[in-house]
Amino acid sequence: MSALPHVYVTGHKNPDTDTIASAIGYAEFKNLVDPENHYVAARLGDVNSQTEWALEKSGVEQPTLLDHIMLRVKDVMASDVAVANKNDPLRKVGLMMAKRNISQLPIVENDGSLTGIITERNLARMYVRESRGASTFADSPVSVGAMVEVLEGELLVGDVDMEFKGQLWVISMSVDSMGKSMEPGDVVVIGDRQTGQRRAIELGAGVLVVSNGIRPGEEVLEIARERGTAVVISPLDSYVTSRLIQLSVPCWEVMSENPLTVNPDDLLTEITEQVMEVHYRAAIAVDDRNVPMGVVTRTDLLNPKPRRVLLVDHAEIGQSVAGVEKADVVEILDHHHVGDIETNSPIPATFDPVGSTATLIVERYRASGLDPEESTATMLLAALLSDTVILNSPTTTDRDLEVARYLEEVLDLDANEFGTEMFGASSDVSSLSAEEIVIRDAKEYGTSSGEKVSVSQVETVGNGLLERKDELLEALEEMKGENSYLFSALMVTDIMEGGTQLLCVGDCSSVHQAFDSRGKNGIIDLPGVMSRKKQVAPVLLSVL
Repeated sequence: MSALPHVYVTGHKNPDTDTIASAIGYAEFKNLVDPENHYVAARLGDVNSQTEWALEKSGVEQPTLLDHIMLRVKDVMASDVAVANKNDPLRKVGLMMAKRNISQLPIVENDGSLTGIITERNLARMYVRESRGASTFADSPVSVGAMVEVLEGELLVGDVDMEFKGQLWVISMSVDSMGKSMEPGDVVVIGDRQTGQRRAIELGAGVLVVSNGIRPGEEVLEIARERGTAVVISPLDSYVTSRLIQLSVPCWEVMSENPLTVNPDDLLTEITEQVMEVHYRAAIAVDDRNVPMGVVTRTDLLNPKPRRVLLVDHAEIGQSVAGVEKADVVEILDHHHVGDIETNSPIPATFDPVGSTATLIVERYRASGLDPEESTATMLLAALLSDTVILNSPTTTDRDLEVARYLEEVLDLDANEFGTEMFGASSDVSSLSAEEIVIRDAKEYGTSSGEKVSVSQVETVGNGLLERKDELLEALEEMKGENSYLFSALMVTDIMEGGTQLLCVGDCSSVHQAFDSRGKNGIIDLPGVMSRKKQVAPVLLSVL
C-alpha cells in the first residue's frame, strides 16, 4: 500500500479570512519545522470577498478545496502499477508477477488502455488444460520471436514474425515412429539426434527447437532453409524447453476480460463490496482514458491508514471537514472554546484565548527563530485585523497587539491603514444575495440537548444592510430548515459604530433570555458587541 502523501491543514466550513490565512500560514510553518511530512493548506468552501481581497493583495493562491477527508482509492492503491501488453508472452507476465510478488497483472492494448487482467487462477487453469492432452497452438498461434524470447535462445534459420498453429512435440520416439503422429506446421523439440532433426524437417515441422544449446550441423540447417522450417537453439533441456514454449503464447489467450475498474477518487466505502465479490479480490484504478493508474486489493482495504488532517481555527465536528470522525487528526490549533472533536490517541491541541488563530501561528514562527514569507505575513496580518476588527474587538489581547507590531515591521506598513482598506473593500455586500450573506460566515454550535444552532456574522460600514431585513430573515429561515437548527441568527456588525444588530428565526427564546431582550421589529440591538466568539457564542451556549 502506498503511503499517504501529506497532511491537510484546514479551517472550518464557510471559511473566513482567519481560517484561510491560518491554513496557509501553519502549513508553511509545519513544512519548515517538520520535513518528515508534507503539509498542504486546504479550504472547506468558497472564500468571501474580504478573504479574496487579502489573497489578491498578498499574491497567495487559494488553498486546495477539500470536499471530504474520507479515504479514496488513490490513498491506498499501489500506484507503481505494472502492466503487460496483450501480445506479450505469457512467460513474461508470469516472471513479472513473480518478481513483484503480485497475484494479478493488468493487461493493456497498444495504446495503454486496459483490456484485461491475468491472475494466478488464469495461470493455474492453463496448466490444468495443458495436462489433459497434447499441447497445441491451434487457438493462439505462437510466433518464433516469442519462443526465442522465452527460451532466451538463438534463431538460426527463419524469421521472428513467423507464426505456427501446430502441436508441440518433444521427440523421444524412434525416427520411424515420428511420421505416425506429427503433421506439417508442428513445433518439435529435440536433442542432438541429427537423423531425428532431419526427419522432423522432412515431415514439415514449422519450428525445430534444438535443446541443451547444441548447434545442428550445416546439412540440417540447409535442409531447413529449403523447406521453410525455422530453427532455434535452446540453452535448456528438452523438458524445460517444451514447458517454456507453452508459455510463449500471447497473454491475451488466458486473460480475463472486463476486469473490475474504479476511479482513483472513488471512496473506499463505495468499492469495497465490489472488490470482495471478484475472485481475484482486486480492482484496477483507471483514468478517463481507461489507462491503469494503480491497483487496490483486498489487503489494501483491511484496516487502511486514515487520511491525516490538522485543524486550525475550529474544533467542532459540525464545522469541520466531512469525514473528520474517521480521519487521523494530528493536531488542533484554535482560539475558540474546546469542541467535540475526538481522537484515538493523544495529540498536540492548543486552545488559546487570543484574538485570532493567526496570532498563535506568528508566535510559533518567532519562537522558532523563523519569519513567514512576505505573502504569508500579509495574509496573517489580514486575518488578525479581520478577527479583531482592526484591533478594536474585546477579544483583542496584548499578544495580538504585539503580533500586529511585528507584522507591521516585517511588511513595512501601517496595520490600521491596511485594515481600514481591507474592510472598506470588503464590507459592501450589496451585490450578494441574502442566502450568500447568511451562509458565508456561518458557524454551527451543538447544545447540551443534542440540538444544533447557527450564528452567522457580516461586518458592515453603516446599517444600510438592515433595509434588507425581510430578505435576510427569509434566508435564515431556509438555512434553519435545511439543517434542522433550533434557531439561526445573523449578527450584522457595524465596525464603525462598534455594535451589532442581531436577527433570529426559529425558537429564539434562548437568545432573548441570553441577552435579556426580545428586540424591536425583529432586531435585537447589541451595542458594543463585536465578537461572536467572545460576546455572543459563550452567552448563548450558557443558556442552551
